[in-house]
Amino acid sequence: MSDQQGPQTPPSSEPTAAEHGTGRTELFDYDAELRLHNEHLRAAARVGSGDRVLDIGCGTGRTTREAARAAVTGSALGVDVSAPMLERAMRLSDDQGLPNVTYQQADAQVHRFPPEHFDLCISRFGTMFFADPVAAFTNIGSALRPAARLVLLVWQNRDRNEWASALRRSLTPATDTPSPPPSGPDAFSLADQDITEGILTAAGFTDVTFTDVHEPVYYGPDTATAFDSVLRLLKFQDLLADLDAATAEQARTRLRATLAAHDTGSGVYFDSRAWIITARRH
Repeated sequence: MSDQQGPQTPPSSEPTAAEHGTGRTELFDYDAELRLHNEHLRAAARVGSGDRVLDIGCGTGRTTREAARAAVTGSALGVDVSAPMLERAMRLSDDQGLPNVTYQQADAQVHRFPPEHFDLCISRFGTMFFADPVAAFTNIGSALRPAARLVLLVWQNRDRNEWASALRRSLTPATDTPSPPPSGPDAFSLADQDITEGILTAAGFTDVTFTDVHEPVYYGPDTATAFDSVLRLLKFQDLLADLDAATAEQARTRLRATLAAHDTGSGVYFDSRAWIITARRH
């Protein structure tokens, strides 16, 4: 993407992490990274004015707040395991005066939601790490009324996501030994359409559909900002933590070069492919 103008980041009423003030920039800004993807999720969700919406893996709550604004006589509940992200989510909801938003720190795989309560469940990249996906989606399904909709945004295969392959290569020493496969669920665990449809069908969902989403991810307005942003991602911090000091510095140098090659002049972008998955509770 370095030889062409990158996409313009759409305007947003939501502040970015950098706009929160001193002491509030430690969290990686997923909202900025995924802003173009967010447009697809919102369009697919089609939140109704009276919907009760459940948002799985809500992070700092942007998708929850957007759902709440659409559900003017309904409500939105955001669930996440991260206390720091939920703290920011609650602060933003208070600042924006949204009375129909609540958040709960919980593991959606096992949390006891009110039965058959929600009209719609959404998730923006929040459902790929379930240890037992059939059990997890069965639990989520129990919180949905019959015929309620499920709308997920998940990554396609790793080799279709430049952000994953290019950034990992830059932080990993060159070796002839292939990387071992992940030991458990990873960000691409719902990439295979047949496997994922089987999971959702076994969990009690029907009418499963997949829609291709081809948008870049965004890491910042320039290379320096993108470098700091990427190193806030835990998975990349872990890669560096396993290296000695000299090798880690070489990896940082490669990372800067990789980011610079993707600096379009209007931001640092990497190609990505995702699925919008929709289904209905049986």
